Amino acid sequence: MIFGIIILAIVVILIFVFIGIYNGLVGARNGVKNAWAQIDVQLKRRHDLIPNLVETVKGYMEHERGTLEAVTSARNLAQSMSNAGPADRAKAEGDLGSALSRLLAVVENYPNLKANENFLALQEELTSTENKISFSRQFYNDIVLKYNNMIQMFPSNVIAGMGGFQPSEFFEVKATEEREAPKVSFSAPPKTGS
Repeated sequence: MIFGIIILAIVVILIFVFIGIYNGLVGARNGVKNAWAQIDVQLKRRHDLIPNLVETVKGYMEHERGTLEAVTSARNLAQSMSNAGPADRAKAEGDLGSALSRLLAVVENYPNLKANENFLALQEELTSTENKISFSRQFYNDIVLKYNNMIQMFPSNVIAGMGGFQPSEFFEVKATEEREAPKVSFSAPPKTGS
């Protein structure tokens, strides 16, 4: 009789442990989805700001048509990747970031544009959005790390295997040129000749 009660107690405890681990895995997987949605919100905000920035800059930068077209093209590509995985999205967003960096570097040659209130407001919004994207990416990768650890560590890996939980991809930059910070100089160009 006592042996039967002990066995029943162990089975009940194991069931509760199983339920707890399974629910933890579901919560972690949903956390990954939520973190990804937060990145998506910030990327959409970034994509919405870019046309306004390009239109504001267009009037001043008639000679920089190629730079403007590169930003527009990179934005359109990044928007079209909205259903892609983190690796493909990271690549497209990295290309967009590079194009924006080139645009902001070229702006330095146009003092009237740099003083334009609309441009300054858009530039501030874009900078704020870039910071939010950076924080969202870091948060997403932290959540993915936690989730991936859960599905790979014992004993939750057994339950994850039974529940069909799959590892999530990190949002990471793979190309070395995308890892380097853009070089922007705010100093006046050196004067030539005397």
